[in-house]
Amino acid sequence: MSITSQSAVVRRLIVSPGSAPRNPSRITASAAGVSAVLRAFGRAPEDLPARTVVLVGAATVDAGLRPEHEGFTVGTERTPARALRRAHRELHQGTADLVLVAGFGEPDPQTITVYAVKRAAEAVADGDAVLGVLDVTAPADEDTPPPLRPLPQPARATDPDRHRLVLWSGRNSEDEQRVRGELLPMLDGLHREIFPALPTAVPCGTAPGPVRGAAVAVSALAARAVHQARTSDASRPRPVVLLFPGQGSQHARMAAGLYRAEPVFTAAVDAALSHMGDEGHRVRADWLDPARATIAIDDVRRAQPLLFAIDYALGRLVLSWGVRPAAFLGHSAGELVAATFAGVVSLRDAARMVLARVREAVKIPEGGMLAVAASEEQLLPHLSGDVGIAAVNANQQVMLAGSKEPLTEVAARLKADGHTVVTVPATSPFHSPAMAPASDAVEIAYRDIPLREPKLPFYSGYTGTIMSGEQACSPRFWARQITDTVHFRDALDELLAADDVLLVEAGPRQTLTAFARRHRSIRLGAGAVAPLLPARPGTPEADRQSVLTAAARIWTEGHDLDLNAVARLWTWGEERAESTEDHPARARAEAQPA
Repeated sequence: MSITSQSAVVRRLIVSPGSAPRNPSRITASAAGVSAVLRAFGRAPEDLPARTVVLVGAATVDAGLRPEHEGFTVGTERTPARALRRAHRELHQGTADLVLVAGFGEPDPQTITVYAVKRAAEAVADGDAVLGVLDVTAPADEDTPPPLRPLPQPARATDPDRHRLVLWSGRNSEDEQRVRGELLPMLDGLHREIFPALPTAVPCGTAPGPVRGAAVAVSALAARAVHQARTSDASRPRPVVLLFPGQGSQHARMAAGLYRAEPVFTAAVDAALSHMGDEGHRVRADWLDPARATIAIDDVRRAQPLLFAIDYALGRLVLSWGVRPAAFLGHSAGELVAATFAGVVSLRDAARMVLARVREAVKIPEGGMLAVAASEEQLLPHLSGDVGIAAVNANQQVMLAGSKEPLTEVAARLKADGHTVVTVPATSPFHSPAMAPASDAVEIAYRDIPLREPKLPFYSGYTGTIMSGEQACSPRFWARQITDTVHFRDALDELLAADDVLLVEAGPRQTLTAFARRHRSIRLGAGAVAPLLPARPGTPEADRQSVLTAAARIWTEGHDLDLNAVARLWTWGEERAESTEDHPARARAEAQPA
């Protein structure tokens, strides 16, 4: 059974309710007790997800306990077992993102056992230490607690022809040369079957030094790769900033080489798509098997939901290595991914926002987008009809968008005037006046979405500057993104003016990487950029190799990585065949188009 259908207990703690009224035999559930539950794990209530629900399992409930407490929904059940089962239902019905289950009077009459329960896929994607998954299918009555089962663990992969990462370091150049000199003979005479099991970094058991080297190789080429690798001075690491691309970057089976080959990426994709219901199952089926796809990848119904899931999963993958980004910047639809990481919106609600965009976009007459090697000023005289400036990505890198016929006419005039014009893979005229009806409809849908001020720095491509709390909490701001110009160049200018950073593109095709490499700061070496995925479609092994190369770049920059997490890219289980048992909607996906 897929873990997307399961709920995981990620924290469990016994607390005292403090000043809560006490019953001589058993504690009574009260408002003071719920306040203790909200603070049980050392987080302020305002740091909890907006859709946090407290479920009280107690034999007696104080009459003063209300259905809402400190801004959070409170529900009651007569036993903790019933509360745990209800937590599972609420998580998978989408009414909660986190459930705090409070067993009043457990394990003794005057204490509370608090369980933090999340959807299992999200828990894995978030890097939570999962205590176990609730087995609500086990035969038992409602008052018997559902047993906790361990997460299934795949068999270890031992393929020496898989690329892996080899890291080494030294206190200075001479020490690095000594370490490398000890490493090379070991790799040269190593039995190839042992290669995947080697330690990720040498020397083992000591803190990495400031002079670092890294190689990504298969067994047969490892010694040569280590010998030829250049070293870096990692004494002053630049902060990492994650970039998330939008529509136009998609391609068939993008990042599919990581799916089922890395647990955090896999769980994050499944978590994102699970919030899209049966449509998410259809998106996933078309992604993994393009030959049987019901809808083409460039159609907005596939491109935007899948890009959201892939961008989100790649960001989660980087965070699982222990990297803590200093800021986020998304392009077009990628801005919703950035908003998710910055704490503006939950994963569930961001997925709802994506689907709302798609639902309204398909009602707009067919259109498209063009990339033109020119400045915004050069293009303005050529615009007509509903064709507008869709994005200003870099100097002499502008995108146009509009309805099909006007856009075709504008393209013909531009080519006749000698401009280089390239069609962007898109079937909807995003970021043009043609999308105004969709923007108005989406704004109404977004009014029901809980939006918060960013908790982390978040640069907006629509304002060209850092996101304000007022903008982040405005449904109108998010709805206007469908029609407004993307000022990626301006946002990148401001971001790179604030600090020298390492930009990491979490998405396919290296589109934003190409724009960033044209920036003066990057060309002068003050900043740097590292893409996670290959520039063009390739093999599953090419996906893994590219991600490992990015991990090597982050490490040689001076960021210490969780080496066990990185090693999962070559030690986590082999790919297995997809089955309808894992995703029962597969049959429906094949039978009925979206």
